[in-house]
Amino acid sequence: MKQVLVLPGDGIGPEIVTEAVKVLEAAKSRFHLQVEHQQALVGGAAYDAEGDPLPESTLAKARAADAILFGSIGGPKWEAIERDKRPERGLLRLRSSLGLFANLRPAILFPQLAAASSLKPEIVSGLDILIVRELTGGIYFGQPRGIREVDGEKEGYNTLVYRESEIRRIAQVAFGLARVRGGKLCSVDKANVLETTELWRDTINGMAGDYPDVAVSHMYVDNAAMQLVRAPKQFDVLVTGNFFGDILSDEAAMLTGSIGMLPSASLDENRKGLYEPCHGSAPDIAGQNKANPLATILSLAMLMRYSLELTEVADAIEKAVEAVLERGLRTADIFSDGCQLVSTTEMGDAVVAALLEGV
Repeated sequence: MKQVLVLPGDGIGPEIVTEAVKVLEAAKSRFHLQVEHQQALVGGAAYDAEGDPLPESTLAKARAADAILFGSIGGPKWEAIERDKRPERGLLRLRSSLGLFANLRPAILFPQLAAASSLKPEIVSGLDILIVRELTGGIYFGQPRGIREVDGEKEGYNTLVYRESEIRRIAQVAFGLARVRGGKLCSVDKANVLETTELWRDTINGMAGDYPDVAVSHMYVDNAAMQLVRAPKQFDVLVTGNFFGDILSDEAAMLTGSIGMLPSASLDENRKGLYEPCHGSAPDIAGQNKANPLATILSLAMLMRYSLELTEVADAIEKAVEAVLERGLRTADIFSDGCQLVSTTEMGDAVVAALLEGV
């Protein structure tokens, strides 16, 4: 029996996770899956209940689970509390504690959403790229860090650091994925300015000979940001550090029509993972039944594929999402003329129905 831990979190998290759990139950019914799930608190909800954004009880359940389905965390309510207790720190601690070093963020444009992208359809039609982001190192975790007083004024400082072993580990994941996709790997850095990413580039080059079937290229992060909106289909797999990957993957999300369509997986060395939509907690629409649950449902599909190794189930969930889009159902973030505007729950129900119908 496989165990899935469900962490709804804050804002729209509980709403979108509810729909993904409905899809999970439908998948269990159709495919007779031996999968159980339980829920726990994380983020602001956990802070309110227990004074900690990642309670030890939640962390223990996460360690015991085969995979984790995550909603979203944070919001204005918790912005004024001490930094170490803010919801986002709970997520960072969870990633670090579980060793979830490899973040996979696919940016795939469903044909039905070509008109919803902010770019011309001919630029994004057929888009299918994968950003591989190192998740447990870099400037988000580097020490020393803090705010201090220097010469009578406050100064903020952070440390960007990567060890060669950390770079090699994430690169091995990216090379492996490029092998089974389009055979192209673009490494994104700022090697002309930052010594840390000069080491990054040298390490990637040193590994390239082990993967003769993968064409390796390099691109400075500023150029990569430009190329993503100029000619995104030139890319297959991109690999980069924590900071750059955070920004580039959100940019790539908008190529697909909405950040509400972008799932993600964060994996350890044994493919245990945390799966979450790339968007935030959207407190401005929380509780209004407006949020797009498709990124969370697609994150569930990634959970099936990578951690539970149920490729048939993952494919079926993705096909169900595409079938719903083909019918013209849209939440507000991807709505366009001629489509049917639906709520969070209506979208979830439609995916469940399509999955059970076996479209």
